[in-house]
Amino acid sequence: MKNKVGVLVMSYGTPQNLEQVEAYYTHIRRGHPPTPELLKELVDRYEAIVGGVFPLRENTDKQVAALQDTLNRLNPYSDVEFVCYQGLKHAEPFIEDGVQQMAQDGIKKAIGIVLAPHYSVMSIGGYIKRAEAKAAELGLSISFIKSYHLHPKLIKAFTNRVNKRLEQFEEAGADRDQVRVLFSAHSLPEKIVAMGDPYVDQLLETSRTVAEQAGVTNWQFTWQSAGRTSEPWLGPDILETMRTLSKENIKNVLVAPIGFVSDHLEVLYDLDIEAQALAKELDMRLMRIESLNTDPLYMETLSDEILGAWTKE
Repeated sequence: MKNKVGVLVMSYGTPQNLEQVEAYYTHIRRGHPPTPELLKELVDRYEAIVGGVFPLRENTDKQVAALQDTLNRLNPYSDVEFVCYQGLKHAEPFIEDGVQQMAQDGIKKAIGIVLAPHYSVMSIGGYIKRAEAKAAELGLSISFIKSYHLHPKLIKAFTNRVNKRLEQFEEAGADRDQVRVLFSAHSLPEKIVAMGDPYVDQLLETSRTVAEQAGVTNWQFTWQSAGRTSEPWLGPDILETMRTLSKENIKNVLVAPIGFVSDHLEVLYDLDIEAQALAKELDMRLMRIESLNTDPLYMETLSDEILGAWTKE
């Protein structure tokens, strides 16, 4: 009999259909339902993505399955089997549900990892806090991987995507060195900077390393998808950045959203629809790199981190 090690794969979550949008955003807003106007805007955004399909959930399910397959293919321990469980921040199965299921399945030891490479106490830290609390309640031993933003295979996966799109710019007649590469990630409240949070530094380290490996010198970092709250969020936002670049007569822009690992609303709407509409208005050619989704290099990145953490157990 092999010893089963649980792997709690955490991510933000998404509604599974249009009917769940209100409940999903009510959870995000800590029990406060969105106003009718905001709800309509949110539903309209999902409907704008290929008629309202919900690829994030499907992509996340595929990532969890692919990770389990990759883990056990690369697993050097003959007496151990890794079993992946999904835990979502704002949708079922919630983080607590994933931990509960592990305990019910007789898992005694587990490792947690988030489908996001960069650590912030306001994002990854929150996932870990919830998982730790539930695991302690159930007597489950669980350790966590907090970040993996410079893993060589992750860097290679991003670099491959940047190079692929830059080649497409060249095929369209653009000078590769004149294409402005915008690395982006989800904005967070500005207060994290005063807290000494590593989020910004880790994102810049990933950006710098990918740019170096792709031979890109014409790049900068920008933010996207800020929340609608009264407190200030990290900026500038990508739409503001694009307007500034237009004034500088930059005509070719490649967006590399390195803070995201799969296709979801912040990619499929904020970039593919909203940013593309602005690019058209500005007479700018805008492309973005493909999302990682189940890219083997990304799955191996996660597997390497989990196997490395298990080695230390």
